[in-house]
Amino acid sequence: MSFRSIIQDMKGEIGNISRKGFDVKFGYGMRSRSHSHRDAQDISVVLDGLKQSCWANMPPELLRDVLLRIETSEDAWPARKYVVACASVCRSWREIVKEIVKSPEVSGKLTFPISLKQPGPRGSLLQCYIKRNRTKQTYCLFLGLNQASTEDGKFLLAARKCRRPTHTDYIISLNSDDVSRGSSTYIGKLRSNFLGTKFTVYDAHPPVGAAKVTKSRSTRLVNLKQVSPRVPAGNYPIAHISYDLNVLGSRGPRIMQCTMDAIPASAVEPGGAAPTQTQFLHTRIDSSPSIPFFRSKSTRIENSLSVPLSNQKEGILVLRNKSPRWHEQLQCWCLNFNGRVTVASVKNFQLVASPKNGVSAQAQENVILQFGKVGKDVFTMDYQYPISAFEAFAICLSSFDTKIACE
Repeated sequence: MSFRSIIQDMKGEIGNISRKGFDVKFGYGMRSRSHSHRDAQDISVVLDGLKQSCWANMPPELLRDVLLRIETSEDAWPARKYVVACASVCRSWREIVKEIVKSPEVSGKLTFPISLKQPGPRGSLLQCYIKRNRTKQTYCLFLGLNQASTEDGKFLLAARKCRRPTHTDYIISLNSDDVSRGSSTYIGKLRSNFLGTKFTVYDAHPPVGAAKVTKSRSTRLVNLKQVSPRVPAGNYPIAHISYDLNVLGSRGPRIMQCTMDAIPASAVEPGGAAPTQTQFLHTRIDSSPSIPFFRSKSTRIENSLSVPLSNQKEGILVLRNKSPRWHEQLQCWCLNFNGRVTVASVKNFQLVASPKNGVSAQAQENVILQFGKVGKDVFTMDYQYPISAFEAFAICLSSFDTKIACE
């Protein structure tokens, strides 16, 4: 049976139940209080029936076996969309699908939107590519093994460049048609300084294990509940990126460093673990009504959040770009991208664990993120554990930005 017929059957059943509910509620004239009470009970039964269709009442053992077979048979998009369709049938299906579908760390697959915030697979790079639109100043991330294919692959994330007088923002969204901070699909941003040498990655939701907003004097009691000032969305720093200055103008590759505030350095070692989100988190600060407060206090809160946790806590992961070698015959700096990069560009890089982490020599040689040019406006982006697709995309966006003091 196809998914279309399943949905049609469910709609027909819900329609029958709805008509029965209409007859129960409005099929009689004036009634006594006892009859009204009985009608209310009948209506509650009808509402329960609306929540539980025949598909929701399938035996859990049979349902689990069916969904497990579907999940294991769908390896790539667009076929994998049927796994998501199963999770949309009803609540019981959704809960079982969430149990069956493993995180990208284990399965190496991106299924639900939360997968973009979870660390990538261990031991292998998850291959993606970025398409740039110079006219609209937008960047789209796709999941695909072959960036030269005619199909765009599976869309993952979109970003839009916003120039400011003193900095540049890259707004990141789950929807390519609505890339704005006011959108419900907004998940974070990348902000640069004036010179384009330092960047901060902000998450729209409080990440697991990251710094929480501290209490301030402007915290008040409203209706006996504590309500804090509303912090702007995307004000949770999770990574800091810096590029070394090139004031002498010497020719050579860029030197960059990434401090991952929410990931421990031990995550790159065998058996190490990085924080993994299971759902998009919302705090009381996000849901509480905004309380006006002075700009100076707001600035102090934002500045306190933008301070790297490396100054506060030791043992967090620091990534550096892998040093390229000079090729005498080609007369250029070269890195081994295993065929994933075909065009020489100053934007190309590979990130590995920094020796500052105190990790083993083997872990320092393991490429965690690589980014490179394959066409005029097409770039590959391959990443793996312990960073997520969202973090990898934000780091790659920093390479697109103009760097006054680096080139």
